[in-house]
Amino acid sequence: MSAVSEVLQVNKDSGRGSLIGYYPAGYPTIDDSVESLVAMAENGCDVLEVGVPYSDPVMDGIIIQEATEQARAAGFKLDDLFEVVRRVRSRVDTPILVMSYWNPVFRYGLEEFASALVESGAQGMITPDLVPDEAANWVETSERLGLDRVFLVAPSSSDERVLTNSDISRGFVYSVSTMGITGERAQLDALAKKLTARVKSVSTTATCVGVGISTAEQVREVNSYSDGAIVGTAFIAAYRNSGLEGLTLKCRELASGLG
Repeated sequence: MSAVSEVLQVNKDSGRGSLIGYYPAGYPTIDDSVESLVAMAENGCDVLEVGVPYSDPVMDGIIIQEATEQARAAGFKLDDLFEVVRRVRSRVDTPILVMSYWNPVFRYGLEEFASALVESGAQGMITPDLVPDEAANWVETSERLGLDRVFLVAPSSSDERVLTNSDISRGFVYSVSTMGITGERAQLDALAKKLTARVKSVSTTATCVGVGISTAEQVREVNSYSDGAIVGTAFIAAYRNSGLEGLTLKCRELASGLG
């Protein structure tokens, strides 16, 4: 059992939900992103998801896009990702997953990227635009290095795709709560509950729900039928509006929905 899946299972067994917090490396600076991620770990996030700023973030809404563009404009380079992870790991034990579109990994070199993940102290990677059909090298590398690999399923996924993506995932499978890009929504799509039920009907892999979660009540609701709630936009918006203090308060607010 990986460190990520172990945390999710321990929380589930104790009757507590789990909160996975996304934050982009380098936003608004390298130092600020380190402090933000540490604060998230210390104020309720059970797993950290460190985003890689990228020029074509097809899954991300405007708030995340603007944050990653600011990081890139400030000079973020891919090697900075591993510096951020190393510095966060030196201060907290919270499991860390990197979220990256595949092109940066491909250009860096899969073996080099995966080795850098291990060296920096990360537990694995979420790959939103990589499908298992094209992931043989990543599967082999992650197995060899003991890294988690998180694939996505969506309400539009076929039953065959749900089964394949769930079984090939390690750590958890990412259930996209609604059709569309990331961002806060007043009401979570009812499709999220149906999607997680589909995952659980065909696989024993844990599944966490992301896209659109922004309140403690939504965190509580999602954890009632899944293994964790994934939040990104709400955290970045809190930092943008009120800095580290606002981010810390938002973490505590959402963590209050964990039970």
